[in-house]
Amino acid sequence: MSVLRDAFITGAGAFLPGPPVGVDRMEDHLGRIGGRDSLLGRRALRWNGVETRHYALDTDGRPMASNAGMCAEAVRGALEAAGLGRGDLRFLATATTQGDYLVPGHAAAVHGELGGGPLEIASFQSVCGSSLMAAKSAWLQVRAGEHEVVAACAGEFSSRWFRPEFYEGTALVDAKGRLRAEADYLRFTLSDGAGAVVMEPRPRPEGLSLKVRFIDLVSLAGRFDPCMWAGAAVEDRADPLATWSHAGPAAAHAAGAVALLQDFELLKRVIRAWVGVYLEKVDRGRIRPAEVDHLLCHYSARSLREEIVGLLEKTAGMIPEEKWFSNLATVGNVGSASIWVMLDAFLKSGRLKRGETVLCVVPESGRAFVGFMLLEAV
Repeated sequence: MSVLRDAFITGAGAFLPGPPVGVDRMEDHLGRIGGRDSLLGRRALRWNGVETRHYALDTDGRPMASNAGMCAEAVRGALEAAGLGRGDLRFLATATTQGDYLVPGHAAAVHGELGGGPLEIASFQSVCGSSLMAAKSAWLQVRAGEHEVVAACAGEFSSRWFRPEFYEGTALVDAKGRLRAEADYLRFTLSDGAGAVVMEPRPRPEGLSLKVRFIDLVSLAGRFDPCMWAGAAVEDRADPLATWSHAGPAAAHAAGAVALLQDFELLKRVIRAWVGVYLEKVDRGRIRPAEVDHLLCHYSARSLREEIVGLLEKTAGMIPEEKWFSNLATVGNVGSASIWVMLDAFLKSGRLKRGETVLCVVPESGRAFVGFMLLEAV
């Protein structure tokens, strides 16, 4: 019987398109629905705590990069950080909320952008948590001895969902020209970009590597309706027979069933469920807060961080906020790419020391999912 090997993150990379866009220019960049300022936009930005973010669209709505292209750039950066090249890569797992194509999978598109010879690939499509789904796939490839050099990447091109033409003329805009809150809030929440990590069965000969101790994934979809989704009208989102594909593209667009939407009331319940999963792992000893030196917790807005802290600070699971690292203010919420963009920035910050542990937590509101990854600097 073969013994599972250790796996180490030996390189990380990130790609953020275009120049940073400040808070005062975000709606100029995305465009105004019906030519009017958003009623919810400024409030959403106060909740978010985001100061700048990146978009892969220019101010005229023209794409400057593809999702797959951004992911390929992030993978190249991670390979370079590991001292490797494209020819060393043997397995690629990709994650995204929505790739450039409906079919085929995102991994095929990223491989196409990377070029090179044959490659084993795997595509993961969800929301933020798909990053750790791809990472676990890559990690297990190394652990099982299948491949020596693997990469997990995640990318988002959210801004293409947020141009006015995505909403105008649909049921999401009322007679006064106001966009439903389920859609409007997300226009000021999500950013574009990509991130990646490379894993190998041995640490780098020089510098720090990150031993992956575990990756745990927990879906709570059996308890909740979709909380963040696209492909169904608000009222029909729990019915798989009422999705856009059954109505047809034109009818679905008119019904507002193609846009990206968020149920904020349900989100409040989902947050408590995320925290409950985390506390259960603390109770079982899977996560030991006192032994965590750094916490990288993905969250979409500063207000959500405050809610999570409020739920945790009276429990044994609270990790002091001075141990938290975030770059939300400067890059925004990059969805599935957020954890890798954050990890890349953290590694470049110089804060990490040999022997320290890093806990990465990725909650996803899609249909209530949360993932955990524990790393050790070696």
